[in-house]
Amino acid sequence: MKKRLIELKINGEYYEIAVEPQRTLLEVLREDLGFTGTKEACGTGECGACTVLIDGKPFLSCLTLAIESQGKEITTIEGLSKGNDLHPLQKAFIQYGAIQCGFCTSGMILNAKSILEENPKPSREEILKGLEGNLCRCTGYNKILEAILAVSEGEK
Repeated sequence: MKKRLIELKINGEYYEIAVEPQRTLLEVLREDLGFTGTKEACGTGECGACTVLIDGKPFLSCLTLAIESQGKEITTIEGLSKGNDLHPLQKAFIQYGAIQCGFCTSGMILNAKSILEENPKPSREEILKGLEGNLCRCTGYNKILEAILAVSEGEK
């Protein structure tokens, strides 16, 4: 298939890249641009490991075509920290042991960021509802919930 030249804005930077129209945002992020914090797990939109933020909302990058993401602000896990200064959610996930194997972590954190931006003081139930599309096989979700609640309550 013929490649198309597209421009993506990722973590505040612009990238011009030639892609085949059927390539997913996940493939382009990981394979072409080196944003390996976005993980591929199921490849079918069932687990949330590939979650990125597009215009501030969580999207499954394994189901999103790269060409559909033009003109939008894409945020990956790499875009949350400022140099060595981690985002409060990243710090809390480490502090509360919510990272275990780490495979789901970037998708969980980005989805949590979206949840907290919509509702800065969510209840446990609201967080659980917001994380429904993100699967974790290691932590049992309690540590993830504790980390997100700590950030919502202003703890560091």
